[in-house]
Parts: sequence; C-alpha cells; structure tokens
Amino acid sequence: MEKPFSQACENNKRPILDGLLPVMKQVDSVLEVGCGTGQHAVFFAEHMPWLRWQSCDQPEYLPGARLWIDEASLDNLPAPLPFEVNALPWPEGQFKALYSANTLHIMSWTSVERFFARLRDEQPSLEWLCIYGPFNYNGAFTSPSNAEFDAFLKQRDPLSGIRDIEAVDALASAAGFTLQHDHALPANNRLLIWQR
Repeated sequence: MEKPFSQACENNKRPILDGLLPVMKQVDSVLEVGCGTGQHAVFFAEHMPWLRWQSCDQPEYLPGARLWIDEASLDNLPAPLPFEVNALPWPEGQFKALYSANTLHIMSWTSVERFFARLRDEQPSLEWLCIYGPFNYNGAFTSPSNAEFDAFLKQRDPLSGIRDIEAVDALASAAGFTLQHDHALPANNRLLIWQR
C-alpha cells in the first residue's frame, strides 16, 4: 500500500500551525478527530514536540494514516485509533485540546450535532476546540469557489455541505465553549478556536 497524499494538507499545514501555536503552547495533549491521511498529525507533532498528538478516524482510513505515522516514528505521536462520532467510543485519555480539519462539512448535520453533544457530555477535560474548514457567514458563501465546493459535496452526499458558522458556534456554546479566535486562512478556509 502506498502512503495516501493530500495536496491540500501540504498547502494548509503551515498556516494552520501558525494559528494553533498560541493555544497549543498551553496544553500537553491533543486529540485529532478525522486525521485522514495522517499528514497533519505528523507535521504538527513534529513541530510541537512538547505535546502528545493522538489522532483518530473511521477505521477504513487508519491504514493509510499509519503509514505516515509509523514512518515519522515520533515519540509524541502514537498510532491512530478508531473513532466514529455516531458509533464508536472516544479514544481513551484526558485531552486538553481537540483539533479537527475538514470534517464538519463531510458529516451530516445530525452527526455534527452529535459530535458537539458528545463533547459536552463525554469530554469534560477539554479546554480548547480547534476546527478548520470552510464556513458560511450569515447564511452566505464567502467565495464562488466555496459555493461550487458545496454543490459538489451535496451532489456526492445530500446530507453534507458547508456549515453556517453561527449554527456551529451555537452548538459549541451549548457544549460550554466560547469562540476566541476566527482566523482567515488560504483557500477561503477558517480556523475557529473555542475555549471552555
């Protein structure tokens, strides 16, 4: 099996790291939900050696992520673990921060609601929530490319689509988090950081 590769991960990893660093300097453990190829996990763990970066994803994506993580062989980057927001338990551990990239627009809205409800009920140790991806503001797309991307997502899965930041922030607030930072990043994406 060849290592999976995402050009988008290569393009966005440095801007995301720059946005994460002020928060991650304050924590020692991170749970990454939806690690995908594993590229972000390797890059962030390498550049933030003081914290333990635990990645997880749906079981079918783990073999590819393991190739990246095993090759990196970093002391602070354990093997990725299985997790699915509607069915599987959280990976064990007391995590201070949660990071997730490009997941909310792939999940159904019901799954997004479930994700935040589980953060509220099952992750009391979390202090920071960091979400990367495209978002709408006041119900409107921020760019023509995001509108095209949303149409592509809905054609592939009618339950997916770019989420309204106001609706996501309401879910985060109900889980005890307050939005602290909204970073504009390349390719019409955002890095949203909440604190609890």
